[in-house]
Amino acid sequence: MIALEYHAATKHHFHRFARSLGYLDWATQPDPFRRYAGAPLRELPRAALASDVPYAALFDGTAAPHPIGLASIGELLRCSMGLSAWKQYGTSRWALRVNPSSGNLHPTEAYVVWDGRVCHYAPREHALEERCVLDEAAAFETGFLVGLTSIPWREAWKYGERAFRYCLHDTGHAIGALRLAAAMLGWRLALLPQWSDAQVTALLGVDRGDDDADAEREEPECLAVVTAGELGPWLDLDPTPLVAAAGRAAWQGRANRLSPERVEWPIIDEAANATRWPGSATSRHVGATSHPVGATSPHVGATSRHVGATSHQVGASSHRVGARELILQRRSALAFDPRGVLRGDVFHAMLRRLQPNAPPWDAIDWPPHVHLAMFVHRVEGLAPGVYAYLRDRAVVDEWKAAMRPDFLWEQVGANEGLFLLVPIDCRRAANRVSCDQDIAEDGFFSLGMLARFAPVLRDRGEWWYRRVFWECGLIGQVLYLEAEAAGGRATGIGCFYDDPMHDILGLSGHDWQSLYHFSMGVPVEDTRLMTEPGYSWEATKIAKTG
Repeated sequence: MIALEYHAATKHHFHRFARSLGYLDWATQPDPFRRYAGAPLRELPRAALASDVPYAALFDGTAAPHPIGLASIGELLRCSMGLSAWKQYGTSRWALRVNPSSGNLHPTEAYVVWDGRVCHYAPREHALEERCVLDEAAAFETGFLVGLTSIPWREAWKYGERAFRYCLHDTGHAIGALRLAAAMLGWRLALLPQWSDAQVTALLGVDRGDDDADAEREEPECLAVVTAGELGPWLDLDPTPLVAAAGRAAWQGRANRLSPERVEWPIIDEAANATRWPGSATSRHVGATSHPVGATSPHVGATSRHVGATSHQVGASSHRVGARELILQRRSALAFDPRGVLRGDVFHAMLRRLQPNAPPWDAIDWPPHVHLAMFVHRVEGLAPGVYAYLRDRAVVDEWKAAMRPDFLWEQVGANEGLFLLVPIDCRRAANRVSCDQDIAEDGFFSLGMLARFAPVLRDRGEWWYRRVFWECGLIGQVLYLEAEAAGGRATGIGCFYDDPMHDILGLSGHDWQSLYHFSMGVPVEDTRLMTEPGYSWEATKIAKTG
């Protein structure tokens, strides 16, 4: 099975890392912005339409629905795929985005199908590039479609063969960012699982050889509907007429080449080909009640540690800040203050956000396949130690049988999914398995996301490889926002030692695999960096009001 072979070949081990160049070739660093030269550019409105929506509304569905139009679509994209800030150190200047990305490399591209047009979102310009006009077969009245693709080269430039994993993490983050931005506008968002990857490719126009002959390829990921109405008609939508309309259309624009030269990693192409979704002849209805249900990898060896006797408790102010402000202020931490302590009630509330009875989990149509193995360091009311958090209690017996027989499995309070496995100071273990990164040790906690793996790939197909990584990205996106809401910060950790993490838990074989690590704490800011708003008009607004 190619997906299993790819995963095994791209594991990090104590004695060697997954294959990469081993250095950063700055001469071939990819352009972080894809553009389509010659495509008409349609500026998006800049108004902040949802500045008064409370953070809790992202999860409870209480935000009033906005009319679907260019202004509200612009707000959705600005708060999910847009720029969050510009950073500068010396003569180097780079953009951060609202949706997290491993290494700040941003492999994910977004497309919108609305108003009879297929458009590519250009985040630097906050504009839509019109690729084609569709005929009447593509007329929508109650919603629109959003498509996501990945450009593997953006990640492979830095991470080599492991890059495909990170593209999938980032797709999951993007799905979560879009779903929660849609909730802020009073809308729903759900993936359209009946669409094959080939159909998504044709609709978005990323398979047109003449338009991108010299450009780095885009890998189709998923297509979602956004609507203020019922999802059922969209989930039953037959892809064939839209794909045919795209085939008849006159396309405009030529994709830019991101690097003057590229290094080929054939194993990534093999994994991408093997894991493409062939589509489904039947629709599957998605709903919040029907489911029983990172990233910036910090540099290895970071040493920014501030130790002191006074603890810093976090978690007092969470819900007084608006949803939009929290979404736009999200950052990936680079270092944590090891004195930080997280309030216990806030910690348990964070875990409840990972349950399937609220957004963003209604965006996907499968029950939870990913659960957490947690290294708890400084959470009020919890003994330091290794914990399990199961998003589906039905997994308890399976995990008990698969893991070390001497684990306690002591249920913690009224939180039915949280179990103490072993009380121990696990800071060094957390550091070691996360590629010796202090950020895994210095926070409130760190964790590994363990996915049901080989049995699912065998039973469902290799295409499921992508979905378990997407689920990890969704978990990470929720925890990123929860960290900001609590007054802390978080970071996704893509660099970890795969099998040593399994060894800590007593796991063997491939039934369960750790796919993504994550940490949360009190951030230590790098004061050497200058920060500017994501867009110049926001800087003007801040200057006028501040």
